[in-house]
Amino acid sequence: MAAGGWTRWGLFALVGALPALVVVWLAVAVVRFATSDYPLGGGPEKVPCAEALDFGGAKLPKGAYDTECTVQAWLDTDYDASFRMPRADVRDWLKATYPKGPTPGTEYCDEGADLCLNLDSEEHEPPAGVDANAVVVNVTYEGPDTARVTFSAFTV
Repeated sequence: MAAGGWTRWGLFALVGALPALVVVWLAVAVVRFATSDYPLGGGPEKVPCAEALDFGGAKLPKGAYDTECTVQAWLDTDYDASFRMPRADVRDWLKATYPKGPTPGTEYCDEGADLCLNLDSEEHEPPAGVDANAVVVNVTYEGPDTARVTFSAFTV
C-alpha cells in the first residue's frame, strides 16, 4: 500500500457510496415536492402595501385598514393586497386610480364579489409605466359601511 494515497478499497468505497448519496438526494427531493406548496421556491412573502399596489399603478385609499400584502415571485411576479375601506368610497377610488379603465361591474368577478375591475386585456390594460401586465380588483360588501377589497397585480 502506498502511504497517503488511495487504496483500491478506498476507491471502491467512494464509488459505492455515490449511488447511495444520489438515492438519498432523490428521496429528499421527492418528499419536499410532495409536502411543500412551493417545492421550487417562490412562496408568498409579506411586503409593504404601498409596494404591492404601486406594482399595479394604485395607491392605498384613504380610510383603508386591515391591510395585508404579499408578493410571490418565481417565473412571474404576483402582488396581492387585501384591505377594508369605506364602502361609499370604493367606486370613486377605482375611478380615480384607473381613469381610463372600464367601469367597475359584476362581469368576470371572483365568486362572492359584489363588484370588480379587470385590467387584463388589450382593450383594458394597466396604466402605462407600471410593471404589471394585468390588474384584478374584487370588492365584497361586508355591510352597509364596509367593503373588503382584494387587489392582484401580476406579470404573465
